[in-house]
Amino acid sequence: MLSLLDRISLLENDLKAVPLRISVHHDLPFAILRYDPKEEWEVRRQAKLLATRMGECGKEVRIISLSQMLWEAIKHSEGLKAIVDLETERGFNAAQEQVNIYLSDRDWCPLTDLLTQKLRSLDPQKHIVFLTRAAAMAPAIYQMSKLLDEMQGRTRVTTILFYPGTLEGTTGLRMMGLKDREAMGNYRVKIYG
Repeated sequence: MLSLLDRISLLENDLKAVPLRISVHHDLPFAILRYDPKEEWEVRRQAKLLATRMGECGKEVRIISLSQMLWEAIKHSEGLKAIVDLETERGFNAAQEQVNIYLSDRDWCPLTDLLTQKLRSLDPQKHIVFLTRAAAMAPAIYQMSKLLDEMQGRTRVTTILFYPGTLEGTTGLRMMGLKDREAMGNYRVKIYG
């Protein structure tokens, strides 16, 4: 298995290639950089360094935090107090399921709509997005495979999902390496695993 720095190097080479080599589908310009959850702080540091190197090549990297979008969705739905009250009354799983509804249901604040809004003003020729802090969606708040499926056709901006988890086979990912979490094998994007 490749080291984190080897995976970042492969990603960097593909981001610098003309044309870019990260995308399998033209209407889904996403790729995944998988890393071990224990490497979180190093990944954040390396993402900033990679962003600087991409800037030297004329690309502007925007780092978008999935954890910030999670809190934004909660705020624009029923608010944190409603989630705390639900967890107090019915437990963690009920609260987690409610947050999933906020992030999924069109009547609330879908994650795909939030991300689409953030990407809308970016120039696909100039910008690259790093989606970070995906661990906020664990253990089962929101599936990253669902996010990628629903983003198909919604942007042309190259986006890299920094994914904390384990690789199962060649395309299966297990969020945070949690044993009770099903290894998702339906990713249709390139995985730097």
